Amino acid sequence: MADVARPRARDLGIPLPGTPGPWNAITDVPDVGVGHVTRIEGESIRTGATAIIPHGADIFDEKVPAAFSCFNGFGKPFGTVQIEELGELETPIVLTTTLCVPRAAEALIVSCLRRHSDVISVNPAVGETNDGGLNDGRALAVTVRDVERALEAAAIGPVAEGCVGAGTGTRALGYKGGIGTSSRVAAIGGSRFVLGALVQANFGGTLRIAGVPFPPPARRGADPEGAGQGGSCAIVIATDAPLFSRALGRVAARGFAGMARAGASFSHGSGDYAFAFSTGIRLGRAASSVRSETIPDRLLDPLFIAAAEAVEEAILNALLRATSMRGQQGRTAEAIDPERIRVAFRPAGGR
Repeated sequence: MADVARPRARDLGIPLPGTPGPWNAITDVPDVGVGHVTRIEGESIRTGATAIIPHGADIFDEKVPAAFSCFNGFGKPFGTVQIEELGELETPIVLTTTLCVPRAAEALIVSCLRRHSDVISVNPAVGETNDGGLNDGRALAVTVRDVERALEAAAIGPVAEGCVGAGTGTRALGYKGGIGTSSRVAAIGGSRFVLGALVQANFGGTLRIAGVPFPPPARRGADPEGAGQGGSCAIVIATDAPLFSRALGRVAARGFAGMARAGASFSHGSGDYAFAFSTGIRLGRAASSVRSETIPDRLLDPLFIAAAEAVEEAILNALLRATSMRGQQGRTAEAIDPERIRVAFRPAGGR
């Protein structure tokens, strides 16, 4: 489980660029909330669900602009076709384990139907990665009620990271993976905007921190699959910058630069994709108005940079906040040793 004593990336002296918000989390974007449900049971259940809420109002009535970007399509996200076509989000986004995507979608649909007696079509947004190394995915452990509990738990403020929610059983870059988040403040044309990223880190490659490689040490008894090149990364990017879908798609795509900086291999079996949405514009049947002023493309560079930086740091936070875990069939995933990183980035002559 998540250990509050474990540091985040900025606690270790890593020279990370950019200025984060007060919580250094996706919840620094005003109104955005995050909730988790974690399932750790017996020897083989290591999974959960994470819900990202764009705002506190009814999102079906007050939709937000959204986009979806796919770098590698070996993934099973739900609802992306309509997001790409209409450029809007009408439910929260839920992340979970691969084979429980239908249950997460059902939970989002049921939640909407309970609130709206006239609704006959809902487009639930669900992302996933496959935690089948440590977790018995065939057990279908995440229930509709679990997802409802994650939605109910969504809150503004600091976000739990590491072995929580959809990151409970994940592995990344040869280490125990998990949920991680980060944010950046971007100045554009005299205005200040916030961009936040949350990742479900479960992908292969060789970890790089500020350009320095940190391959995992060989450990007797460790699961050999844990150091493999497969797996996936689901990214959620939020911003209060007023952007419509096309610009959000460009921002979402820059998140993959953050994965590359962290050492992703982007292998054949990796499903790497990003959802992005803006809280700076409200759409839909209950929205009082549609904001027409948006940021022109020529001024988007600060948000592009923010997306890459926030995703990179979110991945580091996911690994650093995670703890070692033993799962099904005795497989283990070892957490990275924060002291190893602290020493590497200690100033010359420092203690």
